[in-house]
Amino acid sequence: MNTRTTPIAIAAVLACAALVSGCLPYSTADNEVGVRTVKWAPVGKAGVQEEVYSPGQTHFFFPFTTDWHTFDKNIQTVEMVSAVGRGDREGRDELLFKSIDGNDIGLDVTITYKIVPEKAPHILQHVARSDRELKEVIVRTIARSKPRDIFGELDTEEFYDAVKRTEKAEKARTILNEMLSDYGVEVDRVNTGDYSFNVEYEAAIAKKKVADQEAQRLNSETEAKREEFRTAVEQANAKVARVHAEADGEYRRAVIEADAEYEKMVKQAEAIMAEGKAEAEGVLEMNRALAGSGGEAMVKMAIAEALEGKRIVMLPTGGGGLDVRTTDINDLLKLYGIQNLAGGDK
Repeated sequence: MNTRTTPIAIAAVLACAALVSGCLPYSTADNEVGVRTVKWAPVGKAGVQEEVYSPGQTHFFFPFTTDWHTFDKNIQTVEMVSAVGRGDREGRDELLFKSIDGNDIGLDVTITYKIVPEKAPHILQHVARSDRELKEVIVRTIARSKPRDIFGELDTEEFYDAVKRTEKAEKARTILNEMLSDYGVEVDRVNTGDYSFNVEYEAAIAKKKVADQEAQRLNSETEAKREEFRTAVEQANAKVARVHAEADGEYRRAVIEADAEYEKMVKQAEAIMAEGKAEAEGVLEMNRALAGSGGEAMVKMAIAEALEGKRIVMLPTGGGGLDVRTTDINDLLKLYGIQNLAGGDK
């Protein structure tokens, strides 16, 4: 015979003992916490007990003096969506509200939450007697009220911005936690899904999108023309700059050549002036020499040099002959001219 005692055998023994003593088993599943209510107690305190019974356990109590309640401690979901038959309701159940600029908006919102296990006795005594009642009466009611105001802070255009919707969802989570904390509930997340506008506004949005696309196309074409014009202007500016540079270079070259020619002419003028000055100074010196005591002798020597090699006929004059020392040059020249006229070059 196997001497090992199995859990099933132990449970059977305890059940038999409980039946003999008049007690019944009260259990919690793996995802539940239990709360006991003592309806009548000859000894101790009646009412909801503060003890929280852990998941996956079985306890035995007298049936006529005990009430037993369990609460799911796992994540629960409140799903409010527009799709028929998908969320918590058969029909459309999305949040309906107005944006800050007055448009009607429908927004799918899913809220996940869980109870605070330590507060299960408080929930039973003051809030709800079951998970369903807690979800429908408390969580769902509050979740459909306050988020309307928070998401209604967005204008219509901002609903297209996922970041802004996420910011409002986080704000809604924070405020819901503040509101549901006293109920023993903790909100895990607030998620947004699809959103829609009324039919007229949807049509206006569609037209606006078409107009925006056309405007974008026109803007692109305008920008292309503007870029083409900028390119043409840049090319023209480059051409003007090139012509300007060429003209400036030609001007500078002409200036350099003119300056060089001017310098050359200045040097030539200076040379001419120096030469003229030297000649003038020579003439002055000659004049000074001629005007002196030896000037007449120099003239005579020059005449003699000029007459060297020429045939000269001496003509007697009165007074006994020609005296060179007292020769009058003018008379001599006249005489020499007369001889040339009379006899030619003899």
